[in-house]
Amino acid sequence: MSAKKVVVFDYGFGNVRSAERALAHVGADVEITRDFDRAMNADGLLVPGVGAFAACMSGLRAARGDWIVDRRLSGGRPVMGICVGMQVLFARGVEHGVETDGLDEWPGTVEPLKAPVVPHMGWNTVTPAAGSALFAGLDADTRYYFVHSYAVRDWSLEVTNEAIKPPLVTWAEHGEPFVAAVENGPLWATQFHPEKSGDAGSQLLTNWIGTL
Repeated sequence: MSAKKVVVFDYGFGNVRSAERALAHVGADVEITRDFDRAMNADGLLVPGVGAFAACMSGLRAARGDWIVDRRLSGGRPVMGICVGMQVLFARGVEHGVETDGLDEWPGTVEPLKAPVVPHMGWNTVTPAAGSALFAGLDADTRYYFVHSYAVRDWSLEVTNEAIKPPLVTWAEHGEPFVAAVENGPLWATQFHPEKSGDAGSQLLTNWIGTL
C-alpha cells in the first residue's frame, strides 16, 4: 500500500518543519507547499498555525488557503488544523479588543483564556468525546502539549438533521473548560500540538492518516 500524500500548507504561520517530521515519522508522504493544485489534490491537508489570529487569517487568505479549505471540505477531502490552524476554523477571533473574521466552518469565538497563568504552556490531559476516532488507542490520562493564550470556551453548533452525524468535541481545562479538539466529518482539528506531543501525538496523527 502506498503512503498517503499529506500537504502541510505553508502560508507563513506555523511549525511546518516539525509537522513535516511528525507526519513522515508515522509513514505519510509529506510535502510542505502553498501550491494550489498540490494542496487540493493531496489525500490530506494539514493547516498549522502559530501567532496572532488576525495575522494567520491574513496569511491564509493571501495564500488562497481559505478557498482551498472550503473547496476541499465541500468535496469531502480531509483537512486538519493545529493550534491557531484550529482557531481560524471558527467564525471569529477577538484579540486585544479587535475582532477578526475566521473561516466560519464552525460557529464560535476564539477569546482570551481566563486562567491564573496565561499562556497555557505545557502538558495537559483532555476529555475526548465518546466514540472519538482521533483519540483511539490513547488512555484517558494521556497528556498533550499546549501553547496558547486564546481558545473557544463555548461550543454552540447544533445538528438538527438526524441523518448528519454531530461533531465530536473534546475538552480540556486551564482555569476554565475550552475546546481542545473537534472531529467533524472530513474536518478535524486540535488546539494542542500533536507534533510536539511525543508518542501520544504520533498515535493521534496515525489515527488521522488512517482515515485518509
